[in-house]
Amino acid sequence: MMWRGCCRLLWGRSPPVRLPRPLLVTGGSGPVGLGGGRAYAPPAERKRFYQNVSISQGEGGFEINLDHRKLKTPQAKLFTVPSEALAIAVATEWDSQKDTIKFYTMHLTTLCNTALDNPTQRNKMQLIRAAVKFLETDTVCYRVEEPAALAELQKNEWDPVVAWAEKRYNVAIGSSTSILGPNIPASTKETFVSHLASYNMWALQGIEYVITQLKSLILSMGLIDRHITVEKAVLLSRLEEEYQIQRWGNVEWAHDYDLCELRARAAAGTLFVHLCSESSTVKHKLLQD
Repeated sequence: MMWRGCCRLLWGRSPPVRLPRPLLVTGGSGPVGLGGGRAYAPPAERKRFYQNVSISQGEGGFEINLDHRKLKTPQAKLFTVPSEALAIAVATEWDSQKDTIKFYTMHLTTLCNTALDNPTQRNKMQLIRAAVKFLETDTVCYRVEEPAALAELQKNEWDPVVAWAEKRYNVAIGSSTSILGPNIPASTKETFVSHLASYNMWALQGIEYVITQLKSLILSMGLIDRHITVEKAVLLSRLEEEYQIQRWGNVEWAHDYDLCELRARAAAGTLFVHLCSESSTVKHKLLQD
């Protein structure tokens, strides 16, 4: 729903969105990030205290207004984003809240807070190195030998995306059934370092977020490069779990909830990367599709 709503607002080019008043958003510490630091995990819920939401342009970028107050980050910084498109998407999250504000559904807001406050105090190269290090434990590179049906499923579903990545980036990745994982060449890591360096700090925060959701740099780049869909990326990241569910069954409501949540987070992270990209070519392509 959030993904489609943002698309309509952004690509339908509707007039400025009326949103709720700005408030001070307070977020605590949350899940451990790729670099070992802790990222923001916003409070669970609070009563909605604003009526209208709007965006405005300030000296530092685009701001979110909740009635007559400016939205702020957990560290009390003015909540300012670099693009109107991102501001509209964030404003949509706030405007979509009902009587209760469910902060855990506001993934774009949380990503912006992380980019603005940088709670882990990492620089650009540290973010890049942490993302590339994930190749050593990438989900699609770890294979089983048995049961044979699962091994075959991994081969059929994961091999094509690994082959795509090897061709796309001109690298060697491979896979392994060893608990130690595949031996990723240094040249492959440096190629990914160079590629990720083309993104700005905001986009890198989004890339890190997607990687932590999918547990895979390869799937994340396939998603961000628009090679695979959100649904496909999530399915491939949960391949073994889905195999076990097909075989043994599942607790339906729990499975459906987890699946929807993972799709929402992966979609939000991918949208965030595109909306934060410095490349107008990427933005133009996104708008045309």
